[in-house]
Amino acid sequence: MKFGFIGTGNMGSAIAKAVAKNKGGKNIALADRSIQKAQILADEIGASVLDNQATAKQCDYIFLGVKPQMMEHMLAEIKDILQSRKGEVTLVSMAAGLTADKICEMAGGDVAVVRIMPNTPVAIGKGIILYCSNELAKNKETFVAEALSMGGLVDKIDEKLIDVGTVVAGCGPAFAAMFAESLADGAVSCGLPREKAEQYAAKMIEGTASLISDGGKHPAKLKDEVCSPGGSTIKGVEALEGNNFRGAVMAAVNAAYNKTKELGK
Repeated sequence: MKFGFIGTGNMGSAIAKAVAKNKGGKNIALADRSIQKAQILADEIGASVLDNQATAKQCDYIFLGVKPQMMEHMLAEIKDILQSRKGEVTLVSMAAGLTADKICEMAGGDVAVVRIMPNTPVAIGKGIILYCSNELAKNKETFVAEALSMGGLVDKIDEKLIDVGTVVAGCGPAFAAMFAESLADGAVSCGLPREKAEQYAAKMIEGTASLISDGGKHPAKLKDEVCSPGGSTIKGVEALEGNNFRGAVMAAVNAAYNKTKELGK
């Protein structure tokens, strides 16, 4: 098997599906504490189910889809296998905050490591996957990035920046979802039916994001274009500013970033 996945939670499953679309399920093995969960995903994408040790023995690229606080315990089970396969195996970590050096330490010594930080829209092919690697994986990171291309934008970034990039790309969907929910709640309070309020909020965010990413519009310029003098939008912007909207968003980014750094210790 070329690709192995240890951990098939939400992100592990989304990444496995993206790889399967690109490389085929027959080239994928799945391992999870819940064999049933792994089997359901395997049936969906045409993959095989193995345990952690067999995955470490048989797969060339091993995606580590476990939480940062569980990584050391999981790697302890397979580090002897990994060290016996030096040069043959690449670890692909999704763990927030854990540096490539830390992964090597937990894996018992030097090993090729590619760090990826995906977000939830990867599940529908519209996600962001940030990646970086250590020196041992420099000749393998391009292959990993290509294998993930069906998940959305795959972007290389310096390891020193991947944590803050992850806050925007990875934590951002939660912040955006809260904003969409709040917009819908406000519209419902003004009499709009809930179904329409949620639909309009979602499509508005989708379209506005496209104007920024595809149309090249700076967010501030886009905001100014909507704000007519004395109009409804500028009064809404005034209300947001009066309630420290921007400050609250910046504080959320900083809080998430600090927590991510803490997870890596």
